[in-house]
Amino acid sequence: MSTIGQLFAATVATDPAKPLLTWYDDATGERTELSGATLANWVAKTANLLVDGCGLGPGSVASISLPPHWQTASIMLACWTAGLAVSHSADVQADVAFVEPEAASAAPDTYAVSLHPFALPLRGLPSGVSDWVSSARAHGDFYGGPAADPGAPSLVGLPGGGGSITHAELAERSLARAKELEIAKGDRVLIDIGAHPRPLDWLTAPIAAGASLVLSHRTAAGILDTRATTEHARLIP
Repeated sequence: MSTIGQLFAATVATDPAKPLLTWYDDATGERTELSGATLANWVAKTANLLVDGCGLGPGSVASISLPPHWQTASIMLACWTAGLAVSHSADVQADVAFVEPEAASAAPDTYAVSLHPFALPLRGLPSGVSDWVSSARAHGDFYGGPAADPGAPSLVGLPGGGGSITHAELAERSLARAKELEIAKGDRVLIDIGAHPRPLDWLTAPIAAGASLVLSHRTAAGILDTRATTEHARLIP
């Protein structure tokens, strides 16, 4: 049984120097491109932060209260690589939290995420709140900690009853969704966050399939076709 962490590692291994995630935010004019190696570096550093810095691992829960962004993708992939479950529900007690700076308040293992295009560190945070960028950068470039248990929860506090799914089920659902979206290994796909707001669509399905993704956020409809041509990508309807 595969996990998202394993599928991500396999995708990076095919060509680490190749662009893997390109991020556009048309409200801010941001364009950030990460190779497989660069994204894997952020994922490894964050996974090491979770395991070595916070003492977490399989069975722990991470609350991620962040909008879609390449930094959000890095944090989610790191959590699943280290075997944590991700929660978007306030009803689930979390062991670590990732929040936007304006939502940061003193609590154990709370990390503020700037979402800055160049991942600049944050200053002047409340006492007890750490900057994710500075904290992650202090950790190793390769993750050698415990792997995710395929049978352990990967998502918790799901809508409609607060259920959960395992790491193996998340990988299976991601591969199935990639098939529905006709995303195959080696593809380069453009995904409009407005049309596909779920991480299943904009992150785990293309990553699981072995595709390179271009994510476009807050984008006017008329721009998408031009962007697909510029990026040599296929627009996912």
